[in-house]
Amino acid sequence: MDAGSNPVLAALTGFGRTDGMLMTAHEEAAVHAAMVAADADCWDGGQPCTFSALLDGWGHQVAGVEEGYAWCLADFDYEIWCRTTLARVWPLLPTRVRSARQPRLDELDERFRAATIAWPGRGGEEEWWLWRFPRLLVTEPGDPYDGGWPAGWLRMPFPKPDSVRVIT
Repeated sequence: MDAGSNPVLAALTGFGRTDGMLMTAHEEAAVHAAMVAADADCWDGGQPCTFSALLDGWGHQVAGVEEGYAWCLADFDYEIWCRTTLARVWPLLPTRVRSARQPRLDELDERFRAATIAWPGRGGEEEWWLWRFPRLLVTEPGDPYDGGWPAGWLRMPFPKPDSVRVIT
């Protein structure tokens, strides 16, 4: 029985959400095995997580950063976990799946780079996304703002660059 006719396996592997790529049952099983091996097959609450949902999650985070990030640094660090998880899963995926999905990952990564600024003095690291911060930060109405880092970003170890815009 393949993932397309098995609803449980389909939910676990993301069958039908292949961005135009029809995967074989063997590839579906290999994607699921990669998710399990990378400890990425469940969300924090224990619900099954698919590879497609993980990639979509990265897309959602990128879109949020592009629109203006309204949360604090700790939340930002937490919310980009999906990119770190993708990095763990990626080398374990079947070659054909990686090749088919690489353009989407590259596009999201480039959008994230465009919407963020590199941490001063950092660069070239393997997990580069961990060393970036949003270009556009949004504060809550009524939050005090003195022109530097907004509340929730005050623990940044360097002054706010002029290229970071804060919307109050």
